Amino acid sequence: MITTDEHALEAGWVRWRHDFHRFPETGFEERHTADRVAGLLQMLGLAVHRGIGGTGVVASLTVGSGTGVIGLRADMDALAITETAPGRSHASTRPGCMHACGHDGHMAMLLGAAQLLAARRDFDGTVRFVFQPAEEHGRGAAAMLADGLLARFPMDEIYGVHNMPGRPAGHFGTRVGALMASEDNFVIRISGRGGHAAMPHRVVDPLVIGAEIVLALQTIVARSVDPRHAAVVSCTEFNTDGIRNAIPGEVVIKGDTRSDRPEVQALLQARMRTLCEGICQAHGARCTVEYTHEFAPTVNWASCVAVAVRAAQAVVGAERVDADTPPIMASEDFGRFLQHIPGAFVFIGNGSGDDPGGVPLHNPGYDFNDGILGVGARWFAELVRQRLPAPPAA
Repeated sequence: MITTDEHALEAGWVRWRHDFHRFPETGFEERHTADRVAGLLQMLGLAVHRGIGGTGVVASLTVGSGTGVIGLRADMDALAITETAPGRSHASTRPGCMHACGHDGHMAMLLGAAQLLAARRDFDGTVRFVFQPAEEHGRGAAAMLADGLLARFPMDEIYGVHNMPGRPAGHFGTRVGALMASEDNFVIRISGRGGHAAMPHRVVDPLVIGAEIVLALQTIVARSVDPRHAAVVSCTEFNTDGIRNAIPGEVVIKGDTRSDRPEVQALLQARMRTLCEGICQAHGARCTVEYTHEFAPTVNWASCVAVAVRAAQAVVGAERVDADTPPIMASEDFGRFLQHIPGAFVFIGNGSGDDPGGVPLHNPGYDFNDGILGVGARWFAELVRQRLPAPPAA
């Protein structure tokens, strides 16, 4: 049962969230955001460290003499999208930048948990509050790890959350194993021989070759990936140096791939290179394939999923917790942490249909549903209470 005092706290969390929303910043540019986060954590009496992995913030709260250490993570960055929200009082004040993925809400949830834990002190051990930069580009977690995050701030386990439009507000979903996919980016450059559009027999047409490659890439998932495993190959850009009456000499194809396990990542990369080189060679063209690994798959640890589910059930009831939710092919930088320490990631429904919070992520009209701030904050706090239980009173 939430107390009157906690209702007052929730009003403060909404104000914090709206403040973050008004002043969004993209990856590794979260200076104002980091200042605000660090100031609030210091106000709560936590030990705060700045500049981890660029603009990241880590705060620690120790209660009692327990040796267990639990990490709780929120992301801080916004997207380069212009907000379309007439009449929204807390709309972005920065044209071309908005919190279209709800990281403003994730920060407010975690700050709310810090406030609850600092006030209740109903655990025995240490909590690390990790505020990560540059999640959208898949580089922030790696930057924090490279900056010695786990050596400087050791953690036994780490937990994170993402709001999810399309799911009922306040409902949880998670699963053991792969929850979200990796993301790899590719750039295919095809070099042919351009010429007059009226004389196609004198050219090596990279546009036709590129079209053949786009179609051939779709066979990777259909004919090379085990049907029991998830994978996506998407070509998203097709650019040439030609004009209306000139066949181009160069074509650049860009896109990304998604998969849920490292061996599928490796397969996608190898097959893409083989297909591109083979097709270009058959037509007398040349090509290069740049393939980069942006996001690791988010693969939950079974023991930590059990903890996350129990905490969610304690907060919202078992009927609002799906412990075997289907995986999705979107990516999340939290997966990089799970390659190094145990942990679990969960979804919290942001709203569905025409309800508040139902607008999709990365949409100019999206907004985080303030009604789930308390759910997320109490879930984080309950995780700590269960994982680092206070000793019985003497």
